[in-house]
Amino acid sequence: MKKALLQLHLSVFLAGFTGILGKLISLNEGLLVWYRLMITSVSLLILFRIQGSLKKLPWKDILPIGSTGVIVALHWLFFYGSIKYSNVSIGVVCFSLTSLFTAIFDPLINRRRFDIREMLLSMLTLLGILLIFHFDTQYRTGIILGIISAMFAALFTVFNKRLIKRFDTYNITFYELSTGFVVLTLLMPAYLYTFPTASLLPSSMDLIYLLILSWCCTIMMYLLAMNALKKISPFTVNLCFNLEPVYSIILAFVIFHENKLLNNAFYAGLACIILSVGLQMLRVARGKALA
Repeated sequence: MKKALLQLHLSVFLAGFTGILGKLISLNEGLLVWYRLMITSVSLLILFRIQGSLKKLPWKDILPIGSTGVIVALHWLFFYGSIKYSNVSIGVVCFSLTSLFTAIFDPLINRRRFDIREMLLSMLTLLGILLIFHFDTQYRTGIILGIISAMFAALFTVFNKRLIKRFDTYNITFYELSTGFVVLTLLMPAYLYTFPTASLLPSSMDLIYLLILSWCCTIMMYLLAMNALKKISPFTVNLCFNLEPVYSIILAFVIFHENKLLNNAFYAGLACIILSVGLQMLRVARGKALA
């Protein structure tokens, strides 16, 4: 249990850098996600081949795993779109709504009763988002994209919880991300036609940021998170990832000086989100939120 929580919080810490890197990378959100998936898939293929840990799966198993990979690709696409249309702080705070969507999707998909405590905790997060959305009208497009991103993130975690009962984390991670890469590659011509960009190739600094994003904030982060899912419920994992905004916002304040762009409503909303995380961590400590 303690090891799972440690792995979970380390993965959250790594996730805190994804928003910062998304802002630093000059590519649009579509190309950013495409390069991230490509670098990650190729790196995993080489790593797992060397280790001999990658297994060839039949198509009937690849289909559910690959479908979950498409969901995570969509999550990233809307997440970085949210950051590009607003800023890092807004984008990562909207990600906190993942816990609300998880509290709804998990019982529906896994056919269990709704947990009233999960719903109440999620309402705190929703209140925080509503405070920001109501008063920060200039960022509404980014907020809407962030909410859609949170929906896909919730679905990803719920489906992953089911997959890790049948497959090891190495195979899940590789087949998910490689399938996401293939599907996004097929969609890229239409995407670039709809959202044209001046440059298709990353700059030298973009490439460095993409490598950090792919190796540290994707491969390492997802392996840690999925190992934690073996002991901890999907709702708790997603609610713990609500700490990601705290790490990202601190970095955004230091690097981009975003504190000058945010008002009191943002901080009030952030306080609600932090409170929901703290209360859930108290439940976990008492052993009430295990799957």
